[in-house]
Amino acid sequence: MPQDLSKARNPDLRASFAAMQRAAELARKTAVQTDTAIVVVENGKLLRIPAAQLRGQDTVA
Repeated sequence: MPQDLSKARNPDLRASFAAMQRAAELARKTAVQTDTAIVVVENGKLLRIPAAQLRGQDTVA
């Protein structure tokens, strides 16, 4: 069972979730700027999200 990262003893581990969110947002912005797709895993499946679709979304889960 996954544990809540906010309760981790290691401060780097506690901060890792926010860092991953920032990296994901930067990847989305870069994909839109360069008109390329990003690839994400959702429910165990690889999904290719084109820049055009990213432009229509405020955030991607």
